[in-house]
Amino acid sequence: MTARLADIAAQAGVSEATVSRVLNGKPGVAATTRQSVLAALDVLGYERPVKLRSRSAGLVGLITPELENPIFPALAQVIGQALTRQGYTPVLATQTPGGSTEDELTEMLVDRGVAGIIFVSGLHADTSADMDRYEQLRAQGVPFVLVDGFSEKVRAPFISPDDRAAMRLAVTHLASLGHTDIGLALGPQRFVPVRRKIEGFVRAMREQLGLGEDEIHTRLVQHSLFTLEGGQAAASALLDRGCTAVVCASDMMALGAVRAARQRGLEVPDDVSVVGFDDSPLIPFTDPPLTTVRKPVPAMGQAAVNTLLEEIGGTPAPRSEFVFMPELVVRGSTASARKASAPKG
Repeated sequence: MTARLADIAAQAGVSEATVSRVLNGKPGVAATTRQSVLAALDVLGYERPVKLRSRSAGLVGLITPELENPIFPALAQVIGQALTRQGYTPVLATQTPGGSTEDELTEMLVDRGVAGIIFVSGLHADTSADMDRYEQLRAQGVPFVLVDGFSEKVRAPFISPDDRAAMRLAVTHLASLGHTDIGLALGPQRFVPVRRKIEGFVRAMREQLGLGEDEIHTRLVQHSLFTLEGGQAAASALLDRGCTAVVCASDMMALGAVRAARQRGLEVPDDVSVVGFDDSPLIPFTDPPLTTVRKPVPAMGQAAVNTLLEEIGGTPAPRSEFVFMPELVVRGSTASARKASAPKG
């Protein structure tokens, strides 16, 4: 027990006596200090004493499209932690191919009496989907917030990264390195974030390099799937068209683009520069470390929770879109463009 007290005290940055007071539910400890000790218990994997376990203020559903792309678990973790700090219990519901649909997961959560639902990259981001499902959910009195994707047909708060700005950051960076043939690899065109990325990319290419809109659309934009294999296929098509740099709509696609380059005997970044999007965990440790546009996940996740809790508390958030600015993170997958006449090696 003494060893455990010492561990917790060291982790929390307080005295063992303070830890003892918190564990025994004694008064005279500041709320922030008490929270630090409880957090230390959690980090070290110790169970909280029964009397210190707070009763749940209710369940909150979190629906994600999948968990293979590491950006979704990262966002789920931020949202889950923020909900837990507010006394709510997060319930993660994930769609899988051939498994439950978003509508089925929503129905399951509503049947279990959730206080609210956060949708991440759901059907609200798909321009071909029927948005009536969200009005029906609202009619049932269930508060909800939508992350990644916007529709004017849905009266709800939306949380989004600035996809247009993300492309401007990527194109400006590559143009400054001397690249003029810059390709864009992204997912299916029906998704709102994809359309916004294209808009940002086209505008940046026109402003930075003076290219015509038709040429950009026909030669430099390639649709595929939001997967490593999708990125590989899209990048391969763009490399066939003479691109020396590829901007990708996700880090997973960017890793596929690196693979496509290497299959042709090309080096990244010496022959081809690659930029990702998300900056999901472990991306700094890829080979080469990936230059990417960082999605502001902590800020977006916290905003989604704050907004939902306002809705649950009876203070509706504005029926509008909260847009968060991404950030370019330059690592090892981008470099100056090779001059056509320069010998390799």
